Amino acid sequence: MKVYAIDPETQTVEELDIEMKANTTYTFFNSILIDELTTINNHIIHTDTNALSENKKAFFIGEQLIIGMALIIGKIGMQESDVSIGKKDLEKLIRFETSDFYKKAFSLLAQSEINLYKIFSVNQAGEEVNISTEWVLFAFDMADDRTKEYFLVELQKVTDSKEDVFAFMQKLGQLAINAAR
Repeated sequence: MKVYAIDPETQTVEELDIEMKANTTYTFFNSILIDELTTINNHIIHTDTNALSENKKAFFIGEQLIIGMALIIGKIGMQESDVSIGKKDLEKLIRFETSDFYKKAFSLLAQSEINLYKIFSVNQAGEEVNISTEWVLFAFDMADDRTKEYFLVELQKVTDSKEDVFAFMQKLGQLAINAAR
């Protein structure tokens, strides 16, 4: 099966021909904790859930934050298939640069067990809105420098005191939603 492997360390996209078995993605990442993202139509992006805590390098596919290696597999309905996106088209979607804010936040979050993609709810005008830690980071990355500094200082306090980082993300996610009104 034709798939793509993206390595942010070498900033390369490699086309691979692999035989898909029940344990292929786990073997690729040498981990049983895998996140599956559906950013690209008719494709699944597999990433190692442990990449953040292992201080792996981050990158973006479109606006989707990815940490560490990524394995992209095509998907037709429920079946895995060859990738259908062209390599050059995929490379146009990839951005290997991340801001200093992201780098500092990642170094602090690496000390926690947080999953960037776990969905949680916040309240917006009386309705529940689903967001994730990834979204919270995205929102604060767009903020002014003072707000970014506030986020990082408060995150530092939470990680130093071994408080619940997920609860912190929920609180800051609510603040970001409130500010967006």
